[in-house]
Amino acid sequence: MNRKIYPLGALVLALLLAPWVYGLPIVQERVGWRVSQLRAQIKYAISPPEEVVFTPASTLSAMVDATLAAIMTPTPETPPTEVAADPTRPGPTLTPSAVPSPVPDRVFLTGIRHEYQSWNNCGPATLSMALSFWGWQGDQRPIASFTKPNARDKNVMPYELADYVRSETGFEVIVRVGGDQALLKRLIAAGFPVMVEKGLEGPGFDGWMGHYQLLAGYDDALRRYNAYDSYEGDFSDGDSLPVSYDVIEEYWRHFNHTYLVIYPEGREAEVLGILGPDADEQNNIRRAAQRASEEIFSTYGRDQFFAWFNRGTNLNQLQDYGGAAAAYDEAFRIYAGLDPETRPWRMMWYQTGPYWAYFYTGRYWDLLNLTTQTLYVMSEPVLEETYYWRGLAKEALGDGMGAIEDLRASLEVHPGFEPALGQLSRLGVAP
Repeated sequence: MNRKIYPLGALVLALLLAPWVYGLPIVQERVGWRVSQLRAQIKYAISPPEEVVFTPASTLSAMVDATLAAIMTPTPETPPTEVAADPTRPGPTLTPSAVPSPVPDRVFLTGIRHEYQSWNNCGPATLSMALSFWGWQGDQRPIASFTKPNARDKNVMPYELADYVRSETGFEVIVRVGGDQALLKRLIAAGFPVMVEKGLEGPGFDGWMGHYQLLAGYDDALRRYNAYDSYEGDFSDGDSLPVSYDVIEEYWRHFNHTYLVIYPEGREAEVLGILGPDADEQNNIRRAAQRASEEIFSTYGRDQFFAWFNRGTNLNQLQDYGGAAAAYDEAFRIYAGLDPETRPWRMMWYQTGPYWAYFYTGRYWDLLNLTTQTLYVMSEPVLEETYYWRGLAKEALGDGMGAIEDLRASLEVHPGFEPALGQLSRLGVAP
């Protein structure tokens, strides 16, 4: 009899331990990504995500309600509980020099350690490479543990990477938007590699996705940058990937021309001087909003979708939520008219701007529909920000229990996620 009990007990124990073992980082790195990939292939074959289109409410009644809500609801000076607003917290400012110094035609920075990313880990891996230039000896693993406690999390936002630099290393970081290629060259020529957030697609890719690259050199004669890429591989000529100016221009637009610059303590004034008028964060956002507005009239199709989306993102940061909501509405209208094969259907994995705009203009049904759709089309619904905003939408629409459920789901995806903890505390319930 004992011989029969022991195997049964071992089986029960194995079943109980299986979820815990599967969640271990080493298992996720070696096995989890294969399971996730298979799940995604099955899910997307059955329900192609590129065919799903979000349609904002556009009736007169909805517009009137949104306008009244915007008038009746005071605009907060800062987000109430989302302590880490995106793209980043305000940084110090400095009066810039009026005329930037000329830069060489060719620069190549060395001393960067290339690192391949683990599954869904381009942000931590790219930040690790950027820090290695300054002598940092770590790798992507502690960065990932800090920024995405759940290894299945699909995205790390720029502000999360910046928080890691500020709190866990001896270095400083600046995050800005609306960058241009002249600025990239000035920074690189001064000895500062630049981490950019951009789109990525091509043969072998399952549609468009977000990505980070580290730019550490350029050559005007060849019209290309030297990039360190955690996904596309390392190369014999110093582990750098040649990326053309045109490719950077096209795909950097997909993320509002966002960039991060890491630097040692004591060199802040130098970095801010290079940034010029973008040293001041509010001025930087206003300039980025203007640039997005200009690109709306100089682009078409998918590029115009990104331009409208960027305008909404920048207006959000300026707390013009009504203007932002209108910009996002236009972006989604253009999206619906794109060829499904070219739609950037993962967009809401990486950016939360429409959630802010719809919430602060009282468009709770639009917020609920967009967040629900975003989670539905994912093979694994693991976006803590999306659960968080859907919880706020549900509460605003009178579904208190549904709100609590989503806020707790946000914490399951990202243990310790402060905005969700703050909302649950406000509601007087345990996480």
